Amino acid sequence: QVQLVESGGGSVQSGGSLRLSCAVSGLTTSTYCMGWFRQDLGKGREGVAAIRTDGKTIYADSVKGRFTISQDNDKNTVILQMNSLKPEDMAMYYCAVRWCLAGAYVVPLSGYTIWGQGTQVTVSS
Repeated sequence: QVQLVESGGGSVQSGGSLRLSCAVSGLTTSTYCMGWFRQDLGKGREGVAAIRTDGKTIYADSVKGRFTISQDNDKNTVILQMNSLKPEDMAMYYCAVRWCLAGAYVVPLSGYTIWGQGTQVTVSS
Protein backbone atom coordinates (compact mmCIF):
# COMPACT_ATOMS: atom_id res chain seq x y z
CA GLN A 1 0.00 0.00 0.00
CA VAL A 2 1.38 3.36 -1.05
CA GLN A 3 1.54 5.96 1.68
CA LEU A 4 2.51 9.63 1.61
CA VAL A 5 3.47 11.55 4.73
CA GLU A 6 3.85 15.32 4.53
CA SER A 7 5.55 17.59 7.00
CA GLY A 8 6.89 21.11 7.27
CA GLY A 9 3.86 23.36 7.09
CA GLY A 10 3.41 26.26 9.45
CA SER A 11 2.97 29.99 9.75
CA VAL A 12 5.25 32.62 8.30
CA GLN A 13 5.17 36.29 7.51
CA SER A 14 5.02 37.55 3.95
CA GLY A 15 8.46 37.25 2.36
CA GLY A 16 9.43 34.34 4.56
CA SER A 17 10.28 30.75 3.68
CA LEU A 18 9.00 27.28 4.46
CA ARG A 19 10.17 23.83 3.47
CA LEU A 20 7.67 21.05 2.88
CA SER A 21 8.68 17.42 2.82
CA CYS A 22 6.83 14.36 1.52
CA ALA A 23 7.98 10.82 2.16
CA VAL A 24 6.53 8.05 0.02
CA SER A 25 6.55 4.35 0.78
CA GLY A 26 5.12 1.25 -0.84
CA LEU A 27 5.75 2.21 -4.46
CA THR A 28 6.38 -0.70 -6.82
CA THR A 29 7.29 1.32 -9.90
CA SER A 30 10.67 2.90 -10.51
CA THR A 31 9.31 5.73 -12.68
CA TYR A 32 6.84 8.04 -11.04
CA CYS A 33 6.00 11.68 -10.56
CA MET A 34 5.44 13.39 -7.27
CA GLY A 35 3.65 16.67 -7.09
CA TRP A 36 2.58 19.34 -4.68
CA PHE A 37 -0.88 20.80 -4.87
CA ARG A 38 -2.68 23.38 -2.80
CA GLN A 39 -6.23 24.31 -2.00
CA ASP A 40 -7.53 27.26 -0.05
CA LEU A 41 -11.02 27.56 1.40
CA GLY A 42 -13.58 28.14 -1.31
CA LYS A 43 -11.11 27.65 -4.13
CA GLY A 44 -10.26 24.83 -6.46
CA ARG A 45 -7.18 22.69 -6.15
CA GLU A 46 -4.11 24.08 -7.89
CA GLY A 47 -1.05 22.22 -9.07
CA VAL A 48 2.05 23.88 -7.67
CA ALA A 49 5.01 21.81 -8.81
CA ALA A 50 5.93 18.26 -9.74
CA ILE A 51 9.05 16.23 -10.32
CA ARG A 52 9.70 12.97 -12.12
CA THR A 53 12.19 10.37 -10.94
CA ASP A 54 14.63 11.46 -13.67
CA GLY A 55 14.63 14.96 -12.20
CA LYS A 56 12.48 16.76 -14.74
CA THR A 57 10.22 19.35 -13.14
CA ILE A 58 7.25 21.58 -13.80
CA TYR A 59 6.02 24.64 -11.93
CA ALA A 60 2.86 26.68 -11.89
CA ASP A 61 3.45 30.18 -13.24
CA SER A 62 2.41 31.64 -9.90
CA VAL A 63 5.37 30.06 -8.09
CA LYS A 64 8.13 30.10 -10.70
CA GLY A 65 11.29 31.66 -9.33
CA ARG A 66 10.10 31.35 -5.73
CA PHE A 67 9.48 27.64 -5.18
CA THR A 68 11.87 24.78 -5.86
CA ILE A 69 10.96 21.10 -5.95
CA SER A 70 13.65 18.49 -5.42
CA GLN A 71 13.91 14.83 -4.58
CA ASP A 72 16.02 12.42 -2.62
CA ASN A 73 15.50 9.14 -4.42
CA ASP A 74 17.38 7.14 -1.82
CA LYS A 75 14.88 8.24 0.78
CA ASN A 76 11.88 8.47 -1.55
CA THR A 77 11.35 12.02 -0.37
CA VAL A 78 10.30 15.11 -2.25
CA ILE A 79 11.01 18.58 -0.95
CA LEU A 80 9.22 21.82 -1.79
CA GLN A 81 11.30 24.82 -0.80
CA MET A 82 9.08 27.88 -0.72
CA ASN A 83 10.74 31.29 -0.63
CA SER A 84 9.36 34.82 -0.85
CA LEU A 85 5.99 33.59 0.35
CA LYS A 86 2.96 35.75 -0.30
CA PRO A 87 -0.44 35.82 1.42
CA GLU A 88 -1.95 34.28 -1.71
CA ASP A 89 0.26 31.22 -1.17
CA MET A 90 -1.68 30.41 1.99
CA ALA A 91 -3.48 27.10 1.57
CA MET A 92 -3.53 23.45 2.54
CA TYR A 93 -0.70 21.79 0.65
CA TYR A 94 -0.98 18.20 -0.49
CA CYS A 95 1.62 15.81 -1.81
CA ALA A 96 0.56 13.28 -4.44
CA VAL A 97 2.08 10.58 -6.62
CA ARG A 98 1.28 8.95 -9.96
CA TRP A 99 2.92 6.69 -12.46
CA CYS A 100 4.81 8.65 -15.12
CA LEU A 101 6.19 7.82 -18.54
CA ALA A 102 9.98 7.98 -18.48
CA GLY A 103 11.39 10.45 -20.96
CA ALA A 104 8.11 12.19 -21.70
CA TYR A 105 8.55 15.85 -22.62
CA VAL A 106 6.13 17.18 -20.02
CA VAL A 107 5.80 16.35 -16.35
CA PRO A 108 2.07 16.25 -15.60
CA LEU A 109 0.25 18.31 -13.01
CA SER A 110 -2.90 16.22 -13.36
CA GLY A 111 -3.97 12.62 -13.01
CA TYR A 112 -2.45 12.10 -9.59
CA THR A 113 -4.07 9.18 -7.86
CA ILE A 114 -2.59 8.83 -4.39
CA TRP A 115 -2.65 11.71 -1.94
CA GLY A 116 -1.22 12.64 1.42
CA GLN A 117 -3.19 14.10 4.29
CA GLY A 118 -2.08 17.69 3.69
CA THR A 119 -0.17 20.28 5.64
CA GLN A 120 -1.30 23.83 6.29
CA VAL A 121 0.73 26.83 5.14
CA THR A 122 -0.29 30.19 6.58
CA VAL A 123 1.22 33.44 5.34
CA SER A 124 0.45 36.68 7.14
CA SER A 125 0.87 40.08 5.56
